[in-house]
Amino acid sequence: MWMNWIGSSKPPCRRLLNEADGRTLKTAVHAMAERLVRRRNTEKIGAVLEPKAPPAAVDTPEPEKLAPAGHGRNGAAAFTGANRVAVAHATLHSGDLCPECREGRVYRQKEPATLIRIVGQPPFEATVFEMERLRCNGCGEIFTASEPQSASPEKFDTTAVVMIALLKYGTGMPFNRMERLEGQLGIPLPATTQWELMEAAAKSLKPVLDELIRMAAQGSVMHNDDTSMRILQLARIADDGRTGTFTGGIVSICGGWKIALYFSGWKHAGENLADVLKHRAPGLAPPIQMC
Repeated sequence: MWMNWIGSSKPPCRRLLNEADGRTLKTAVHAMAERLVRRRNTEKIGAVLEPKAPPAAVDTPEPEKLAPAGHGRNGAAAFTGANRVAVAHATLHSGDLCPECREGRVYRQKEPATLIRIVGQPPFEATVFEMERLRCNGCGEIFTASEPQSASPEKFDTTAVVMIALLKYGTGMPFNRMERLEGQLGIPLPATTQWELMEAAAKSLKPVLDELIRMAAQGSVMHNDDTSMRILQLARIADDGRTGTFTGGIVSICGGWKIALYFSGWKHAGENLADVLKHRAPGLAPPIQMC
């Protein structure tokens, strides 16, 4: 190894280090390097190491973004309850000569072009039939036009009764709220009238209720609960010792079905459940009760 002598008055000169001096110098260099490494241990990697070169760009196709499920417009096929109007072409018919190329024939496609139009309307629509009346100025006899075939002697159509039942017991629309809504739309429908229609319709649905009770009695799990209920008129047994009235709910899980039953009266949920279980088949195991 060669070494420059510094600080001497003589011009710089070089000489070869002996083996002992070389080992001493090598040990000192390694010690200094180790000390520098220890000082850098607390620093960030980016300050100690050299930044790596960015990887070469590779042309990879980006994965297609799938549209989230349940988001999007409903197609025309989803409107199963909509009125459908077939619109024929104004000038062409199936089998006519093509007006563009004048060589081929045009034929009707299986899937038509669709356009959806949604309008608002009251839940109940009323029609007033005004039959003309003529009066004789001599004898005073009055002649009235005949009622149209679309008119009915019954004021409320069956569809109106079904709609009241769906709104009240299917979606929880109170009678008073329906009365207010229809009154604002110019079609009076008192809450008392709605209740009278439901009371009359319930008689025809009694066989359906009996069958639901029979099916619910066969369930494997039954949930029951009740709440207090105000009933304006309720035929009570004289001197029965009770003052409260309740609406009890029973939800029976029978196979893949959930059957919900409601009972209003002076019986609590346990008594209503006992009445339902009277219809249970004798060979079935006792159900699980959740209350």
